[in-house]
Amino acid sequence: MANETIDDVSSAAEQTPATPVIVMVATGTTASSLVLPAVGQVGLGRRIACGNRVEEVDDERMSRDHATVRWERGGWRITDQNSRNGTFVDGQRLDGETVLPTDVVLRLGHTVFILVRDGRGYGPADFDPDQVVGPELARIYEQIRRNVETDTLLIHGESGSGKELAARLYHDSGPRNAGPFVPVNCAAIPEGVAERLLFGSKKGAFSGATDAVGYLQSAHGGTLFLDEIADLDPAVQAKLLRVLETREVVPVGATSPVVVELGVVAASHRELRAAVADKRFRDDLYYRLARTVVHLPPLRARKVDIARLVVRELASVDKKLVAHAKLIEACCVRPWPGNIRELRAAVRNAANEAIATKRDMVRAEDLQAHVGFFVVSAEADTQNARPRAQPDVLDKETVQAALEQANGVISVAARTLGLHRTQLYRLMTKLGIMRDDT
Repeated sequence: MANETIDDVSSAAEQTPATPVIVMVATGTTASSLVLPAVGQVGLGRRIACGNRVEEVDDERMSRDHATVRWERGGWRITDQNSRNGTFVDGQRLDGETVLPTDVVLRLGHTVFILVRDGRGYGPADFDPDQVVGPELARIYEQIRRNVETDTLLIHGESGSGKELAARLYHDSGPRNAGPFVPVNCAAIPEGVAERLLFGSKKGAFSGATDAVGYLQSAHGGTLFLDEIADLDPAVQAKLLRVLETREVVPVGATSPVVVELGVVAASHRELRAAVADKRFRDDLYYRLARTVVHLPPLRARKVDIARLVVRELASVDKKLVAHAKLIEACCVRPWPGNIRELRAAVRNAANEAIATKRDMVRAEDLQAHVGFFVVSAEADTQNARPRAQPDVLDKETVQAALEQANGVISVAARTLGLHRTQLYRLMTKLGIMRDDT
């Protein structure tokens, strides 16, 4: 199959122009979802001026005219207007003015704003803490729904980013939704038994063999979800390709095939193209699976969703708990390499810390210092209390994703990864990533 038949829907979506927006996600301990189009200069403070629109914000820690924000070609220009309590950009106090090309977490007093570059799907609405599928993820979900008629789907996404949820969406929205959904973690299959587990076996095929139905037959009429497919044994990859082409399964020890009709969703936290280039994954199987490819955004690219998740998780522990604005800010600026799974555990732990000290307000200090960052080095940064990532544990795909999200701005990518800028430069050299300034 030629490369041009692959429908990389996430790449196509990124080519659509969009108006940046400013989303107010919290003021004090109150969740909010005020959405302002970033057209011209927007004044932020207790009095928010956006074109002909004026909003009042109840936050005594904010100055009346606290800061201005303007979207310019290439980034957000943020200017502090000599505010009384300072303007904080991605958790750091702003000295005067800055221009940043990425989504930005902005805190003025006890109010948190998210500056979103791609405003598609954002609009005036009441804040709903139970709705944590924001526009970024919703666009990917809609693309999956548009491709449910295809018999294969390839999902790329970090651990904890929701690959199984996306696979279930493909199943539930498609023509096989009345059939079974069978999830399989290929990385957890013991060496040497993948063929038997996937294709089944006949009694007498080997010592102790019984008549057993494999995962492919179990998914007949429905969907088979193969998570971490890059870990599948190469010999089994060839047999899986044959099943996809012929719609027939031959169990181990059998002499005749069994017909199967199913959809197959494959997923990997690594780009399979790289595995193909390194001869670790069959190119013919890749092209058969990759007729439709989606890339799930990591949680750090869905900062408004982070704010909503924090509110929801606190309520699930105790409905009396409320999130301090600095807790929202702290959660929104951390990279969360474990994505939703890690964030939920961290927020629940913070909630329990507040409960243990008989507080209804959960503060940033209730978060454990190391959570939400990449693996932390044993050595602390003496110039900055923020934990630093251990560069050796960051792979090339993760670093490239951070650089792409930051539009190549080293300081921004380093902040996302929890590294110092010089650490990132050294890591890029080690991984063979070219610098734009060379």
